[in-house]
Amino acid sequence: MTDRILTRPGADIAYSISGSGPVVVSAHGLTSSRSNEDLLGLSPEPLAAQHTVVRYDARGHGRSTGKLSADDYRWSRLADDLLALIDEVSPDAPVDAIGASMGCGTVLHAVLRDPERFRRLVLVIPPTAWETRSAQVAGYETMAKVIENRGIDAFLELAARSPNPPAVPADLVIRPDIDETLLPVVLRGAARSDLPPADEIAGIAQPVLILAWTGDPTHPLSTAERLLALLPHARMQVAQSPAELREWTRIEEEFLAP
Repeated sequence: MTDRILTRPGADIAYSISGSGPVVVSAHGLTSSRSNEDLLGLSPEPLAAQHTVVRYDARGHGRSTGKLSADDYRWSRLADDLLALIDEVSPDAPVDAIGASMGCGTVLHAVLRDPERFRRLVLVIPPTAWETRSAQVAGYETMAKVIENRGIDAFLELAARSPNPPAVPADLVIRPDIDETLLPVVLRGAARSDLPPADEIAGIAQPVLILAWTGDPTHPLSTAERLLALLPHARMQVAQSPAELREWTRIEEEFLAP
């Protein structure tokens, strides 16, 4: 599939379109990409049987470009890119949006900025947020310094010390899909980011599906449970094994049925 390019300030956003029907836009997680989502089993591509599926690589990730500016990778800035992409692919109708981890933050910032552009939301493995965010921020800075001082292999060795969540095969290793020169900058952009304030999230009126997993301090179940309590029209599914993770595609299809 040939990439399309959306030119944005400081970045060219690579995206693809497949299928036909109501538009679903999918935003991946930090250091990930469309290709990495396929490896992890989080691809929204099966939705193309009944939807127009729009997938993109966030700025600096995958086949998209980006600048050496940490502020460019704040989730609020990434929300600008998402809204611009929606204007490009669905200028006259609201879309369904799927956001995983960093993409979850991107979607929440975007829907609060322009709620009329969204119909339903799928929030996948919500990242650590609010009170639990500070420890993660420190971790991002540590990882950025490791890459700058010792290179990407040292970073991968450090990352390998943390086991995969129970829902992810234990032997699955996925490399960051970001150029080594950009990776520390992107991590620092994430360190400057958080989910929107809880009282603002409580005002989101769209139906929301939350897909969470256990055993992952970067994506703690506590964040997902807090979102479930805040959002007035939300439900949640939790995966504790690879078999339960494979069910997410079916659950998304049912939730986003035209």
